[in-house]
Amino acid sequence: MKKHRIMVVDDSRVIYMEMSKMLEDTDIEIVAFCRTGEDALEQYEAVKPDLVTIDIVMPGMSGLEAAEAMMKRWPDANVFMVSSMAYEDMINSAAKIGAKGFLFKPFTKETLLEGLYGALKCAGSK
Repeated sequence: MKKHRIMVVDDSRVIYMEMSKMLEDTDIEIVAFCRTGEDALEQYEAVKPDLVTIDIVMPGMSGLEAAEAMMKRWPDANVFMVSSMAYEDMINSAAKIGAKGFLFKPFTKETLLEGLYGALKCAGSK
């Protein structure tokens, strides 16, 4: 079974650990974990994930800035926003730059999988 490869960009190691645990028995695997948008931009080329989950509020570059930079450099990059800051303007900004979806923290295994599969399907990943 081909695994969907995702990159998690979040300054919280706790979120990364929660996602890892929730994805254990699925066909989605985390192939990279970055704690900043800058780090994600550096690693993207080497990793070439099917989907990138990006937190919006991070030190340095915001998740929206990182997502926009990533999609400018790699137009086929698939980005999925994850944040506890669920303001309508942020959701609209994420949609405007081309994000494949938005997941609110805290999330459950069900909402995480629904969001990720929806974004992968939207991105045309098999």
